[in-house]
Amino acid sequence: MSSGSDTDPLVSEAEIEATITLFYGRAREDALLGPIFRGAVPDAQWTEHIAKIIAFWRKVLRRQPGYEGNPMQVHVALDVLQREHFERWLMLFETAARETCRPHAADAFVERARLIASSLQHGLDFFRARDQAAG
Repeated sequence: MSSGSDTDPLVSEAEIEATITLFYGRAREDALLGPIFRGAVPDAQWTEHIAKIIAFWRKVLRRQPGYEGNPMQVHVALDVLQREHFERWLMLFETAARETCRPHAADAFVERARLIASSLQHGLDFFRARDQAAG
């Protein structure tokens, strides 16, 4: 578990990096999530992808600049995500956060992850319903 040394922020840089690295390593090998990750992010781009995800979480949890992507657009484009994918993602994510973060940091990380997963699920439902209605 991290000690969270950068003046005890809600979630430290070290906790973000450790959680994301552990989680995505596991998710990439997971029977349900792995095929999606391996299909969407080639091996040669994996390190770059992890850096982008770390930047995303730094923006979410620490309000640091550096991430300028559109997660909704990326997830809609995958066109394979279902509720069970989000449930598995959250379970693996929470496990990683609780293994790598101080308790209050893990709680904050997991709370935000749940909100993001819920938002993505609702957005995917909206876009799928819109596309079905259109045609």
